[in-house]
Amino acid sequence: MKISARNALKGIITRITPSIVNAEVVITLPDGQQVVAVITLASADALGLRVGQEAYAVIKASDVMVGVEH
Repeated sequence: MKISARNALKGIITRITPSIVNAEVVITLPDGQQVVAVITLASADALGLRVGQEAYAVIKASDVMVGVEH
């Protein structure tokens, strides 16, 4: 797999929660942290995603926002 994004985090799919249009996919990284992505159900099906499968959370963002409570 070759991609242009610089952040590709390898982990294990630990949960897939499908809905009518989207699926929430949880990837647990080796250190226990989790990355959650919401993708289309069609994409989840096309990739053949299943719990226990190795997968990459690929992150490519031009903006990252930080907020705090006041």
